[in-house]
Amino acid sequence: MSDFKIRRAAEADLPAIVALLADDALGATRESPDDLTPYRTAYKRLADDPNQHLVVAERAGRVVGTLQLTVIPGLSRRGATRSIIEGLRIHSEERGTGLGTRLMDWAVQESRALGVELVQLTSDATRVDAHRFYERIGFDASHLGFKRQL
Repeated sequence: MSDFKIRRAAEADLPAIVALLADDALGATRESPDDLTPYRTAYKRLADDPNQHLVVAERAGRVVGTLQLTVIPGLSRRGATRSIIEGLRIHSEERGTGLGTRLMDWAVQESRALGVELVQLTSDATRVDAHRFYERIGFDASHLGFKRQL
């Protein structure tokens, strides 16, 4: 599993990243691979923010995975810095190969290197397989999440 590399995403990676985001039942209803305009705007904001780490996993010149790591300084937990992992996606042909675990390991190691004390993530309640994956790699289902569309 060492024939891929994890690197910072470039704007040229957006078509592949958006395709990954859209490649499941939930993503298919909320992503728009045919119009990259909003993704380019978001990418520029991410690229300009040193607390945002959008990465891709690349194998043989092809993007096969992605995730976003956000570092958040805070006051709670005695001023702890935390990170949030968002948008982990693995190409359908790569699922089950260990790539997701390797990307998550990268996110945890990068968080440690950045002085983070707590790594957290949310996952849609319907993603039962993802929940088993997160628990298998050491994450606890410790909180109940809420959101509000604006």
